[in-house]
Amino acid sequence: MKKLLLISVLLSSINTFAQQGNLSGDLMMSMNFFQRDTNIKASGNPLYDNLLSGGEGWLGLRYSGNGFTGTVRFDGFNNSNLQKPTSALTAAGIGMFSLSKEYKNMTITAGHIYDQIGSGIIFRAYEDRGLLIDNALFGLHVKYKINNNFTVKGFTGQTKNLFERFNPVIKGTNLEGDFDLGKKAHVTPGIGIVNRTMDQASMDYVVTSINTYPLAERYTPTYNNFATTFYNTLNVGDFSWYVEGALKSKEATPYGNKLKNLKGNVVYTTLGYAKAKWGLNASFKRTENFELRTSPKEILLQGMYNWQPIIAQIRPQRLIARYTPPSQFSEVGGTLNGLYTPNENMTFSMSYTKINSLDTGATLFREFFAEAEIRSLKNFIFHFGAQYMLYNQFVYQQKVSKELYPDVNALTPFVEIIYKINNKKSLRTELQYMHTKQDYGSWAFALLEFNIAPKWSFALSDMYNIAPNKVHVKKALHYPNVFLARSVGPHRFTAQYVKQVDGINCTGGVCRYEPAFSGFKLGIISTF
Repeated sequence: MKKLLLISVLLSSINTFAQQGNLSGDLMMSMNFFQRDTNIKASGNPLYDNLLSGGEGWLGLRYSGNGFTGTVRFDGFNNSNLQKPTSALTAAGIGMFSLSKEYKNMTITAGHIYDQIGSGIIFRAYEDRGLLIDNALFGLHVKYKINNNFTVKGFTGQTKNLFERFNPVIKGTNLEGDFDLGKKAHVTPGIGIVNRTMDQASMDYVVTSINTYPLAERYTPTYNNFATTFYNTLNVGDFSWYVEGALKSKEATPYGNKLKNLKGNVVYTTLGYAKAKWGLNASFKRTENFELRTSPKEILLQGMYNWQPIIAQIRPQRLIARYTPPSQFSEVGGTLNGLYTPNENMTFSMSYTKINSLDTGATLFREFFAEAEIRSLKNFIFHFGAQYMLYNQFVYQQKVSKELYPDVNALTPFVEIIYKINNKKSLRTELQYMHTKQDYGSWAFALLEFNIAPKWSFALSDMYNIAPNKVHVKKALHYPNVFLARSVGPHRFTAQYVKQVDGINCTGGVCRYEPAFSGFKLGIISTF
């Protein structure tokens, strides 16, 4: 009876709010059916051997009106493989909630906060459901517009850890400006400071670890870490220049199998120039021991409260994306891109990327990439190109032996053709070939996609280990994918049969290893 009364009150409140303001929501659900396949190593864990199915879902609601914005999201995981792909996660609860109030030039937010300072080098609270990253800051956030030129914000709280929180406390402040320099120039400078204070349990872990080292390597750890950054965007005519420099104080930092007392720094910049038919863009980053976590006892993606911009470009091609290099805590690298558009039917681009380890000087990544898009033939779009890549598999995938896992040298030509049958129907095909003798050896990939806008999409693809490296795989295998999507208004339903090779999955420069997958996937994405 009490539950019915509570539901009735809740529905009545929602109806009242909806009449006074705006109520919206979104739903995202996925379901996996695990099909055991020992040939591709999709076996040997509870998901394939016992549980056989699992999934996850997110339901969010957002209300705005009368200067208030309220957001709440329910997260549910039932035998989900997102947190650790070889084991099941079952948990459910309120994944996030927040309440904001705008009053004149001030906005106050309490609850789960998503924000960043600059490019995110010293602080970024964000969400990526594909990798189960949700490091929202749970606490208070205040933003105040001082005048037309300056805005200041401050925040404090704890970093989210699924349905709980990491114990260390994060505090920060950020001042940003916005100025015109004459009629053709504009600058947006900013400065930020973040402080993390460890809890006693984390400090006990650090002290216990340090006490196991030889006397000459011991030091006195600190509870507090400070990081600061200065950044600026300058726009002058056809030029755009972003630069950011960050420093962090000494703290116990994982280095090899020990905790060393290290300070860190980052320099990151991008420079762009664009005219009517061509453009150039250059990026550079130098990172030295810049790792910001709630505690040094956290590993992998756990406890991260910042984000490192990635220098290498993330490619959409299936085979090339397999070797996307994640940002390292100590590296130096740069990218140079050129774009030329002689007319509205042609686009050509080239780029070169070089990344080395800052500690050892070892080569981490090299890429030479060229592509072209031709639209001069009626109803056709041709997109083709090639990539040469050197990828340090030993470092990026944390392999046990450099001899068994040498650098991957690969040459990958590709072509994509789109044929527009009419205003609603189109065919798209992709062909890719990766020639390499390292890792699993050479690959071939083919895809055929048929679209009926705006409701239907069908795709059939196969990734084939055409010339396998017998050191790591016994024989050539096919990895087929059959995909179907149906859109009904704001709702999108997907179904697919998948066999996926193990490897690195990257999103926005954040990467993790995922084992092979075999089975069926169902999904729903909806907004209302």
